[in-house]
Amino acid sequence: MINKLRIGAMVAVLFALTLGTVMQPASAAAPATLQYGSTGADVPDLQYRLKTLGYFNEGLTSYYGGVTRHSVLLFQRDYGLKADGIAGPATWKMLKKVSVNRHELDLLARIIYGEARGEPYAGQVAVGAVVMNRVAHASFPDTVKDVIEQPRAFTAVDDGQYYMKPDTTAYKAALDAVRGYDPSGGALYYFNPDTATSSWIWSRKQIGKIGRHIFAV
Repeated sequence: MINKLRIGAMVAVLFALTLGTVMQPASAAAPATLQYGSTGADVPDLQYRLKTLGYFNEGLTSYYGGVTRHSVLLFQRDYGLKADGIAGPATWKMLKKVSVNRHELDLLARIIYGEARGEPYAGQVAVGAVVMNRVAHASFPDTVKDVIEQPRAFTAVDDGQYYMKPDTTAYKAALDAVRGYDPSGGALYYFNPDTATSSWIWSRKQIGKIGRHIFAV
């Protein structure tokens, strides 16, 4: 798996992901099985998800060519999938668990900015990592949007800070979290000890503190 990249390369990737030539997202229907020669709206969605993980470094297109196939092969090998270069149901299922599309990256940056702007960079990444850890955990919803917008899950959603425009740092932190950088140490929760009043959150096992946030499981 790919973790942190050098800042210069990450800024370039972020520019491509947030400001570059990104095609319209595919429909909400289950994505098609894609292979060499395939075309359509699901292809750039596949490429975008691979790009967020560092596997695809070209511009997004609607054509499934050799570069896309090679990127899929690398992803499949790294994640223990059948390495056939075909984006079928199993590959899509894993991609949706460990990557994000453009809209989900925006949501992740927004929750990071709303919850942790002004925190150390590692603390901002850790908030994003908590979201990704929840997506992967059986006890939580299985999409970034549903995790973030689960009722009473995040203060920033309840008080409206989630709807603020995130800055570049929040996007970099979101991308780092998607790529597996987890300063939280696998946390599923975090809270500010100066403001937390819930006895339940204080009962969780604490595993670390970054800035003003305590992280817990």
